[in-house]
Amino acid sequence: MLNHKNMSVLVYTESEQGQFKKIAFEVASYAKTVADQLGTTVTAIAINANDASALGTYGVSNVLQVKNDALNTFNAKTYADVIKQAAEQEQAKVVIVSSSADSKYLAPLLAVALKAGYASNVVAAPSSVNPFTVKRTAFTNKAFNETSISTEVKLVGLSKNAFGLKENSTTAEVTEFSPSILDNGVHVESVDKATDKVTIADAEIVVSGGRGLKGPENWGMIEELADVLGAATACSKPVSDLGWRPHGEHVGQTGKPVAANLYIAIGISGAIQHLAGINASKVKVVINTDPEAPFFKAADYGVVGDAFEVVPALIEKLKAFKAQNA
Repeated sequence: MLNHKNMSVLVYTESEQGQFKKIAFEVASYAKTVADQLGTTVTAIAINANDASALGTYGVSNVLQVKNDALNTFNAKTYADVIKQAAEQEQAKVVIVSSSADSKYLAPLLAVALKAGYASNVVAAPSSVNPFTVKRTAFTNKAFNETSISTEVKLVGLSKNAFGLKENSTTAEVTEFSPSILDNGVHVESVDKATDKVTIADAEIVVSGGRGLKGPENWGMIEELADVLGAATACSKPVSDLGWRPHGEHVGQTGKPVAANLYIAIGISGAIQHLAGINASKVKVVINTDPEAPFFKAADYGVVGDAFEVVPALIEKLKAFKAQNA
């Protein structure tokens, strides 16, 4: 076995507009558990984040803080190169990223650069560190497998909401890190982003609507239910194809994957492509008039009923509950 002592576990902690994403704290929590197994510490790399010391709450001992305007917009090749430089400086033998869309984009590039074996969609701490073995989802979350990584450097992609936040208060020492910035010829001219909503990627709860809602004019109740729950809104592929909702809300195998703690599907039949994209969600609730809808077979809770009656009643009950427990 390689001697991992004094070679810290390196974790890439994602942020947006200077604020750490929830997944940053989850991967830090995971990295601390791995570091404890290896008898070492956690070093994080934070790119243009405002409060790097906050990572100490989740067990990070050292933070390499990168401040560079050239990194304000995510670029997979450039970010992968920055993380590679940090890994080489720290002589890290275990590097941990999330399974966000950005991290899944940069991880293969990083794996090639570090000559590292890469295990994506990891859902648990290593069952063994010699050989280094992790549990992963497979077949669009229908099964699990145990994967051993035999390369000298190991790259792990942690699934969202798989490990949770585990506080392990540590004083994080923050040092400036100034990597060379790779110019790969790709330049972003502008980014348009909704700023007033919970994003599907970060949401604990997702409320999703399908063709059963009959038209975009009926989406108000989906948004109201989401607002009451502090949830993100989503839709099925036919809904986005019809132009009822933006494509950015389409979840499923060909849309955005969802790994929420609670996924509420309203008027969605549950085609296999949709189920493949939301299978990682912990609790699935289905509201549909058709008792034979395929989605009921995958649901934890099902309501056979008219969404136009069920959802307004649910909203009122939730509002009353919140008022009583405020």
